[in-house]
Amino acid sequence: MRRAVDEGLPGDGPITADADGRPPSIIETHGLAKTYPGPIEAVLPLDMEIRAGEIYGLLGPNGAGKSTTIGMLTTRVVPTAGEARVGRVDIVRHPALAKQVIGVVPQTNTLDRQLTVFENLEFHGRYFGMPTKRARALTDELLDTIRLSERRHVPVMALSGGMAQRLMVARAIMHRPQILFLDEPTAGLDPQSRIALWEILLDLHRDGQTILLTTHYMEEADQLCDRVAIMDHGRILALDTPEGLKAGLGPDRIVTVSGTGDLESLASHLARVEGVTQTTVTADGVVLHANDAEGLLPRLIHAADGTGATVTDLHLAEPTLETVFINLTGKDLRE
Repeated sequence: MRRAVDEGLPGDGPITADADGRPPSIIETHGLAKTYPGPIEAVLPLDMEIRAGEIYGLLGPNGAGKSTTIGMLTTRVVPTAGEARVGRVDIVRHPALAKQVIGVVPQTNTLDRQLTVFENLEFHGRYFGMPTKRARALTDELLDTIRLSERRHVPVMALSGGMAQRLMVARAIMHRPQILFLDEPTAGLDPQSRIALWEILLDLHRDGQTILLTTHYMEEADQLCDRVAIMDHGRILALDTPEGLKAGLGPDRIVTVSGTGDLESLASHLARVEGVTQTTVTADGVVLHANDAEGLLPRLIHAADGTGATVTDLHLAEPTLETVFINLTGKDLRE
């Protein structure tokens, strides 16, 4: 369905695997930075490498620099310093050429509301120089892929949010881009629409599509991404697979102990239990980290006796990306 990686890029030779057999780099940045008047350092010098065929997630609180990074890589924002190549195209020197190898799904709906679903895709294909017959055939193919064939003649204003988002994905990949950029693609969607879009993105991924996405949904990053970068204050704080990030947090398990009474005493006693590495008192209990789950819950219940607190519930869970995210970026609200 999409152009193979080894077809190459306009004006640049074929993209081949590295000597070690790994997929080739398809996005590279060196010292890429953006400073706005003020001065406001939106993105500090950034070195990034994304390999062909992977889904790369960019997580961060509001104002972390995610959208500015995406903006520079998609040529909408001119960098203050550094350099970047997207599909081996220099985004500063050759922005028009870079646009040929990328597809972008922005946060806002940019579909032409005066056109039908079919016309939006057909006209996009014609814009990229496709013959009419080819554009129409590809439109039919993509409408089937995004499950909108039955709504081909419906005005886009009549689409739900999830349908419109799927149509924007189809439009973004119609010209066979090397890289697909998605800026918070499921923001505001209901759970069913979000899952439907996940399935489409995973299908594209299986077909070899490189995807870079930003998201505030930790579950989304965990489910979709091969690697996740956590960004804050214009710099990348951590980069690894979702499993690697969670493993790097330290504890094997997180236990939430709900209770009433003297919670400080409860936390003090639980901290002495074998395997417990950290305890935190919350409004309705104690959250603790532990590196030994075997027999842990009975030991915790025994340790809670005589503390002046009553344990009402115990919940054992593995570390999540949300835990990693909060540990790195803090709990303060961002506007």
